[in-house]
Amino acid sequence: MSEPTPPERLDAAFLGAGPLGRRATLVQFSTAFCQPCRATRRILAGVAATVDGVAHLEIDAESRLDLVRALGISRTPMVLVLDADGRVVRRAAGQPRQADVVAALGAAITD
Repeated sequence: MSEPTPPERLDAAFLGAGPLGRRATLVQFSTAFCQPCRATRRILAGVAATVDGVAHLEIDAESRLDLVRALGISRTPMVLVLDADGRVVRRAAGQPRQADVVAALGAAITD
């Protein structure tokens, strides 16, 4: 059985999560026993709560191996920053700093 090929633009149906943000979406791949994933969740949720039109979606990598393979997720936490159209504009592995997340959103939000 082949893995799904990711579309150029990701959407809630492909990710199996949603809804996506009106202006940008922070997609976090995590695993249950990943300590940095918990801190990443707090950082991304906090940024999404303060920036209008931004959503934070967390995906359990262990239960979504199809997405992990299709999107080339090699470790957790992995964060994908999607623009309003669902295109991946930034991708980062490891626990991000809040300032880096805000800067990455600057590349995603064009209005």
